[in-house]
Amino acid sequence: SREHPFWIIMLIKIGKMLYLGYSGNVIAKKHKIGGIIMIGLIVAYSKNRVIGNKGMIPWKITGEQNRFKELTTGNVVVMGRRIFEEIGKPLPNRTTLLVSRTMKYEAKNCTTVLSLDEAIKMAGDRDIYISGGAMLYEEALPLVDKMFITIIEKDIEGDTYFPYFNEADFEKTFEEKHGGVDP
Repeated sequence: SREHPFWIIMLIKIGKMLYLGYSGNVIAKKHKIGGIIMIGLIVAYSKNRVIGNKGMIPWKITGEQNRFKELTTGNVVVMGRRIFEEIGKPLPNRTTLLVSRTMKYEAKNCTTVLSLDEAIKMAGDRDIYISGGAMLYEEALPLVDKMFITIIEKDIEGDTYFPYFNEADFEKTFEEKHGGVDP
């Protein structure tokens, strides 16, 4: 298979407010450092912003799952129903909050909630990582403190896309280029 480079990037929201207006409510955020929790977003997308195709992630990147595990272990992972169905089980050593209005799943370290708002409240004082899908990403973008992004330098066929966001709202604090296997 051919090699395709990819970038790993971390963006931090500039001038993040301590109180966020969200769904008509005000949510006080409490970071572990300085008293506010961190809301992060983890995503991998192609040059044309594809994140999925027919309910599946259309690539496998060596090391990407390890990076996800390192970031999320011991924290809260918030995901939509389709992402959960693709994984097929709760993630070990972290709390999984499944956002769904159509499916109810309860297991060790996994709870179904009806909204992102409910997931944030349920997370308490633990860091939160939003892991998709597209609608959850779009809803979470105004709330995130950090984004952990992998950009695959190739246009890939798909039917699900990462939403556009104002890059000027974020500061790039990390960027690293890697070679990779053809997705």
